Amino acid sequence: MLSTSVTPSEKRKAMRAGLASGTLQRYPGAFTPLTGPLIQQLGFEGVYISGAVMAAELGLPDIGMTTLTEVAQRGREISRMTDLPTLIDADTGFGEAMNVARAVHELEDAGVSGLHLEDQVNPKRCGHLDGKEVVSLDLAVQRIAAAVSARRDSDLVIMARTDIRGVSGLEAAKDRAKALEAAGADAIFPEAMASLEEFAAIREAVDVPILANMTEFGKSALFTHQQLQDVGVNIAIHPVSLLRIAMGAIERELGLLQQTGTLDGAVERMQTRSRLYELNDYAAYNAFDEGVFNFEVPVGHRGDGDA
Repeated sequence: MLSTSVTPSEKRKAMRAGLASGTLQRYPGAFTPLTGPLIQQLGFEGVYISGAVMAAELGLPDIGMTTLTEVAQRGREISRMTDLPTLIDADTGFGEAMNVARAVHELEDAGVSGLHLEDQVNPKRCGHLDGKEVVSLDLAVQRIAAAVSARRDSDLVIMARTDIRGVSGLEAAKDRAKALEAAGADAIFPEAMASLEEFAAIREAVDVPILANMTEFGKSALFTHQQLQDVGVNIAIHPVSLLRIAMGAIERELGLLQQTGTLDGAVERMQTRSRLYELNDYAAYNAFDEGVFNFEVPVGHRGDGDA
């Protein structure tokens, strides 16, 4: 009720244990706080909080226009709703070294378990678009070193994302990954790898865990979890998938409403009220204070009401 009973410290330890377990950690992207408990109930190991999704929810492109305040707030809202570790996209750190340090503090306070910082030039762009630019090696290293130095909880995972593969090729990505590891990164996020062999090459280049971004319509094929584990990937994110699924359904059903004047034909495809109440934990609120919530949670069926 209200929020998870698992502390941020415990979740950070769990994230580190998962990354060290030898089993691929699966982190679907939560596009609303309500999807956090759903991801947990379905048995995934963690929850990802995507910068692209946060921007899209605000009607903005993924070019670094969201603010630290907006990102920290979303991180807090989603992290409080799940017992699972959360990994959040911190873009380029909202500036350089001092901005990065402040971002780490704000995101720590929001309760996330880990964050990743990238080496793009501001303003950034989606990692699977052409025309990206990356900062110098010195500046990329400085961002990670600042983040590592700023964290107060040593279990907070500082992950370094590099976009250099799409700019200068795989060998440059290997070299940069090594340098970011040496700067203190706990894990490496090599963006837009072209093949399983490229993931394997990054795996060989560094000793820390590596991440695979399984975003649809991107530069990387949608490899299975088993394929990724077989080449040594430690964590897979599906950052925008739930948003795309939801928005696709919304657009289809709105079209039906516009054409027919009713959504009666879509009811069977909707989440029931009882299922929504399960995710919102209405029963716990009812048990806590019957003077506030004094009703019976309905059993799910087609006619369970429209609330």
